[in-house]
Amino acid sequence: MPDASVASLFRSMAQGVHQYLAESLRICSVYLGIAVIVTVSMGFALPGLRDQALQVHKALLTALAPSSMQAGTDFDTGSDLGADMSSAIAMAIPEAPASNATGMLGPARVAPPPRKPVAALATGPQAEALRNYISRKYKVAYDATGPLLNTVYKVSRDKQLDPLLVLAVIAIESRYNPLAESHVGAQGLMQVMTSVHQDKFDAVGKTALDPATNIGVGTTILRDCINRRGSVEGGLACYVGSTGPDDNGYGAKVQAERRRLALASGIALARD
Repeated sequence: MPDASVASLFRSMAQGVHQYLAESLRICSVYLGIAVIVTVSMGFALPGLRDQALQVHKALLTALAPSSMQAGTDFDTGSDLGADMSSAIAMAIPEAPASNATGMLGPARVAPPPRKPVAALATGPQAEALRNYISRKYKVAYDATGPLLNTVYKVSRDKQLDPLLVLAVIAIESRYNPLAESHVGAQGLMQVMTSVHQDKFDAVGKTALDPATNIGVGTTILRDCINRRGSVEGGLACYVGSTGPDDNGYGAKVQAERRRLALASGIALARD
């Protein structure tokens, strides 16, 4: 009898171990199946998302190419947007006016004083750091950041705006998506209200989704807002559509991103 009891005990233990192993194997199979399904699903989904992102950034790069800059607009520079970024950012410093010496052309005229620079001269490494920061944080194709920054600096020079301020507005408004559209009708990089400013786009024969045109019109609106309100803070509140000083934190968000851009690139902030 004792031998039979021991044998029965061993059989019970063996059955318990077998059931435990079978249950463990079943659970592992379920989790493995879920992992396979997730992996296959991501394999189908991620290429689509990646292709969509690449299409957006390709559109940005193509639209900012020299051929898309319409001659005659107030932000057309006629120069190569693919040039070295250090030289592009250096363009934020206005050139000194040429002198007119007395001679056959008549008496010399006093040239107007150069406009006050709106940004410090950036070195090559600083320009590169700025490109890398925007590319990494906002998932913008690196090749698109060069033409984008080049355009922003040139337009900012013409409008007497700090380029880092303009870049910060773009970051908050659209996260650098040139095809962004809001439910209230704001479009493009700087989320310009097309219904209000359609005449500005008609004047240059472009749409709000054209990146260079959007930057040109957006900076024109921002410059006008700053002039009317008398300060950058007031101008930002005006730009976001606030009729008073309370802009629901919009200006603080823009200024915070402006400081992050300066910190990441080592470019000095311009005085407002």
